[in-house]
Amino acid sequence: MTMTLVNKAGFNDQQLIEAYRKMCLIRLFEEKVDYFFAKGMIHGTTHLCVGQEAAAVGSGSVLRHSDWITATHRGHGQTITKGTDINKMMAELFGKTSGTNKGKGGSMHIADIATGNLGANGVVGGGYPIACGAALTAQMKHTDQICLCYAGDGSTNEGSFHESLNMASIWKLPVVFFIENNQYGMSGPIKETVNIQDLSTRALSYGMPGITIDGNDLIAVIDAVYDAVERARKGEGPTLIEAKTYRWKGHSKSDAKKYRTREEEEQWKTERDPIANFKAKLIRAGLLSEAESEEILVKAAEVIENAVAFAEAGSKPDEDQLMTDIYAE
Repeated sequence: MTMTLVNKAGFNDQQLIEAYRKMCLIRLFEEKVDYFFAKGMIHGTTHLCVGQEAAAVGSGSVLRHSDWITATHRGHGQTITKGTDINKMMAELFGKTSGTNKGKGGSMHIADIATGNLGANGVVGGGYPIACGAALTAQMKHTDQICLCYAGDGSTNEGSFHESLNMASIWKLPVVFFIENNQYGMSGPIKETVNIQDLSTRALSYGMPGITIDGNDLIAVIDAVYDAVERARKGEGPTLIEAKTYRWKGHSKSDAKKYRTREEEEQWKTERDPIANFKAKLIRAGLLSEAESEEILVKAAEVIENAVAFAEAGSKPDEDQLMTDIYAE
């Protein structure tokens, strides 16, 4: 006997299983990237979203292909969900010309206009004004597009956050501000940098709806983003969503995580793992078996290994290409 997992987006059983597959794919991608950085085979830095997969997949799955996103420096999961080719993403991290941005963007600056990804951003809060610009374009051209602006909890103290929310509100721009509150801005807990319990209450100052959700609950994320996207598409203006989640890894590859306890980490991993919890929900509903779940993981691992092979086979940019793609013609 099977049960339907009700969600506001109306996703059917196969679509929800596909969402589970994407979460598994994102985690394996991030773990593989973590391995290569530890081995010194990928240079620069990276910010991994292990533990935050439901926030990326639940939000991005609601969007149309033509909709836009502005991703964060921790944006691999957001980018994968929006549809960017994983082979090209891996090649970009390896610095190869076959990468999404010819090996020049790296982990923090992947952009893919073909899928509506206006770019990840290494500047904290840098995506807010870009998202407003995209939303204004959609509004003025009557394209029925919306822009989903991803940001972290630390960015909500930046001036760009407040200025952008104010502009989006007074002009009723079709934008959704999606805050991934993973509890820590670099090495400082968010509770020490704001004097409010929920970041979503800041929406009140700008006359827009604000909602705080469990960012590790895929269905909760789908429902909240669906409502916000529909509101924006109807011309009713922006929404601020705070998705409370947790990053299992450090802020970046050089972070020893000395600012938090191992007990806290273990609790989030064992009790609030978004992938394990959604897998259990699918099994209880009769939509997935343990064997089918294992098969999904095996196939996801094959996709990642193929991406690694694609990346390793690529070539590095020549020195004479150093200044190309830097300025518009």
